[in-house]
Amino acid sequence: MYTWVSNQSDREQWETFVAGVRAFGEEDFALELEGPSFQEYWTLVKTRMAASDAPCIMTTQAARAQELSELLTPLDELAADAGLDLSQYNEAMMQGLTVDGTVRAIPYDAEPMLLFYNADLFKAKGLEAPGTTYTRDQFLSDAQELTDGDTYGFGVSADISYPYLPLAFAEGNVPTADTELAITDEAFVSDIQWGMDLVHSEAVAAAPNPGDTDEVARQAFMAGGIGMVIDGPWFYSTYQEGSDFEVGIAVPPSTSGESIGMIQGSGFGIADSCPDKAAAFQNIMKMTTPEVVGYVGSHRGTVPSIDSALKGWAEGKPEADVAVVETLLASGCP
Repeated sequence: MYTWVSNQSDREQWETFVAGVRAFGEEDFALELEGPSFQEYWTLVKTRMAASDAPCIMTTQAARAQELSELLTPLDELAADAGLDLSQYNEAMMQGLTVDGTVRAIPYDAEPMLLFYNADLFKAKGLEAPGTTYTRDQFLSDAQELTDGDTYGFGVSADISYPYLPLAFAEGNVPTADTELAITDEAFVSDIQWGMDLVHSEAVAAAPNPGDTDEVARQAFMAGGIGMVIDGPWFYSTYQEGSDFEVGIAVPPSTSGESIGMIQGSGFGIADSCPDKAAAFQNIMKMTTPEVVGYVGSHRGTVPSIDSALKGWAEGKPEADVAVVETLLASGCP
């Protein structure tokens, strides 16, 4: 499999899929891993897949499936021949991994963007903790109360995904419509502006430096200098273990309080150059059963792509946090 292997943690994640397959009856299952860092993957994958010895299985994010569509084999016929029920996978992820009407990868996770908050700060200010609903008005009021001295109510970065896109998605406004860009649509522009106004008009967040990564806000939150931040669930354990305060999660705020989740995630696809696509698909099926994605969710913290496997991720987590993830998964868009 050609994938991103930025560090030992990445390698351990892929090896956990192998361990999961073995744990559920395929004791001889093996998978050779190959690939550069996550950042380099997207520039090198096309060259690697053009080689005569290219691997058969490759990974893609849902957000990048369109970009890699020429490399990815349509899987609908292979799924039908193998009797795989594609409806079991998260609908938003399947939409994201579908290009020109055909499925290009089978998702192994479905990660809704979350609002993380400092529960201790909320309690100290006498504020009600957010949860499965959160209005923009209440969010702004809370952020203003949390902004005190060197502490800001909310954290933003120079990356559009942290937090501007999730804020727009929460309102049901997305940057594409019928495969065309919709970034100039009035509602979408208004949502992006609303997020930026949290810095310039409302003064509840500090303006990021142009070179800052999302890691700056992340570290400031864990240090107690920010009351709320939007991030992916793959950082759930990082926040819980790296903070000296109780961390809660909620849906990103929306006007009505009923948020639409921005679903991110990735899947396993088959290179168009693969000489035995049926065999490759059989191996992908083994890595994306409810049992295996649940196994990976419980061991690596990824949110499974199959609702019935969510208990693996949910094990040991507060019921309120699980309810937030379930709410966003049910309402999500890719």
